[in-house]
Amino acid sequence: MKRVQDYFLYFVFYSIIGWIYEVFLEVVVYRWGFSNRGALFGPYCIVYGFGAVILLLTLSGLMKKKIKLGPVNITPLLVFVGIIVITTVIELIASYIMEFTLGGWQWDYTRFSFNFQGRIALNPSVRFGIGGMVILYLLHPLVRRFTERTSERMQRVTALVCLAVLAADCVHFVLKNWL
Repeated sequence: MKRVQDYFLYFVFYSIIGWIYEVFLEVVVYRWGFSNRGALFGPYCIVYGFGAVILLLTLSGLMKKKIKLGPVNITPLLVFVGIIVITTVIELIASYIMEFTLGGWQWDYTRFSFNFQGRIALNPSVRFGIGGMVILYLLHPLVRRFTERTSERMQRVTALVCLAVLAADCVHFVLKNWL
């Protein structure tokens, strides 16, 4: 149960980080102005949370290996390619889920080369690869150390509060969009 709780907290944390990243791009980089970049009301993009947790679950074992091509360790390159493939598939699936539930998805990659229906494209996939490397090799070790140093009671309370907030937000989403 503790492991499920940890991964739920990782999910929430990376969902919030994803929302911050999306808002930063929209406001600072593209200068389009602010809009809530998540499908839900709160400041989180759950696709980033799911993506990060899936990356942690699928690529942690590969990261521990030392795969060499001659004298060169190519494990980080394989992890990078794995991140690109996994996040691209997640983004494609998310676009179909959003289209089914909301009537459309929140991004349009038609202006990028090598795009598929504006849902996925090479440029954002490479950016997700870079972001995934930052998460897996730099950010997550810090997050894991922080959670290990936090009391189990504090973690449990935080997880329960986050679960309640997300559940309420999901109920709000269903009432707003389907009823």
